[in-house]
Amino acid sequence: MEPTPADDEPQAAAVPGTVPPLVERYLEHVRVEKRLAARTVELYRLDLVRLTEAALAAGVALPEVQNHHIRRWVAQMHSGGRSARGIALILSGWRGFYRWLGREALVAANPVQDVRAPRAARLLPKALGVDEAVQLASHHQAPDDPWLEARDAAMVELLYGCGLRVGELVGLDVKASVGAERGGRGWIDLQAAEVHVLGKGGKRRSVPLGGAARLALARWLAVRGAPGAEGTSSEAAALFPGRHGTRLTAQSVWQRLRRRSQLAGLATPVHPHMLRHSFASHLLQSSGDLRAVQELLGHASITSTQIYTRLDFQHLARAYDAAHPRAKIRGGGSGGQGEPGG
Repeated sequence: MEPTPADDEPQAAAVPGTVPPLVERYLEHVRVEKRLAARTVELYRLDLVRLTEAALAAGVALPEVQNHHIRRWVAQMHSGGRSARGIALILSGWRGFYRWLGREALVAANPVQDVRAPRAARLLPKALGVDEAVQLASHHQAPDDPWLEARDAAMVELLYGCGLRVGELVGLDVKASVGAERGGRGWIDLQAAEVHVLGKGGKRRSVPLGGAARLALARWLAVRGAPGAEGTSSEAAALFPGRHGTRLTAQSVWQRLRRRSQLAGLATPVHPHMLRHSFASHLLQSSGDLRAVQELLGHASITSTQIYTRLDFQHLARAYDAAHPRAKIRGGGSGGQGEPGG
């Protein structure tokens, strides 16, 4: 089937916001044959208006668009500040349009087929400053229930002092057992000053227990007892049970930690993974040993751990800005007093 002249001319979209008859035919196709919702069809239209205007500016008809055109337009959208997700959605709309043109025998190849949106920037994990983390870990809520206070203080020490994931924390038993081994649970060993956890991918690892964590755990175990109702053997062995004797859930830990961070006076509500990030960032700042941090976190790949080197650089940059006598000097033309680097 050959396109009509009106279909094939880029001048057909000279009016901003309009599309040529060829695009209208495609939109009718997705509306009727695919039975897409009106809002979805309108979003397709907006994407194809963008394509039509780009083709018009390049002086090419839509069926003549090539792969290099698409790549150039993607680069322009990216440099213009459009998000990676937004570009991916636009490309999806364009790809569907050219797939339809191929079925109609109007193009020989899909120029969008192998074009991908730029990768979204990986957000840095949120970590507390050292002072904030110590403030939270040192917090003692005197009027609180002593049982809850001892339990929550021990949980904070394990999350920040050992870098555990919340799932690893709630999966801990009081001690090693055959049931823990077979049930895929971890445990603590105060005598050896270690916590044994079952991490992602079913991989076990051992993490040292620092002095503060050992002290907090000893205080907790002294009051833990057998709380509330009877549970299963797994629940009875849980290091951190709730008041009814059942193993604490991850959601409960989130809620307790959020409450505790607010009571400690922190400006930002804290969640468990933030303490894991803080553990990694502060350890890297102190030791500089990326491989050791990888092992303690249980990362299968060093790539996952390297994100914390960016946090460490941010820390160094802030320290420089705050302390270095040259940090506050701003360049202002050719008459600067800067010295050559060496």
